[in-house]
Amino acid sequence: MAVRYYEGVGRRKEASARVRIMEGSGKFIVNGKPVEEYFPRVGDLDNVLLPFTVLGEPREKYDVTVVVKGGGVTGQVGAVRLGLARAFAKYDEAFGPALKKKGLLSRDPRVKERKKPGLKRARKAPTYTKR
Repeated sequence: MAVRYYEGVGRRKEASARVRIMEGSGKFIVNGKPVEEYFPRVGDLDNVLLPFTVLGEPREKYDVTVVVKGGGVTGQVGAVRLGLARAFAKYDEAFGPALKKKGLLSRDPRVKERKKPGLKRARKAPTYTKR
């Protein structure tokens, strides 16, 4: 018998995450590693698990598998969080309003600004020299 799972796709900056949740024993795997090992930075784990906190759902009730690609650590954290929130919204439609109220179902539109000609970066101008 096939296991019933709910999938959500999250993106942030250049990162993209495919998140699947199913009822289970509390395993949270990101790219083959436990979530604590994949996101060891302080605050990142709390950010990833924010949908569980907002909904008041116990983490031990669900198995979560994530495949995340591209971007840096911050982008991947945001992508996984959005994917998890979207998967919960599909799992139970009653979860949607609580997640939306906290802004967890909205994609963060901020991306790196392009470099302009004559500048060193997007906005940094070369140092002015009088002589």
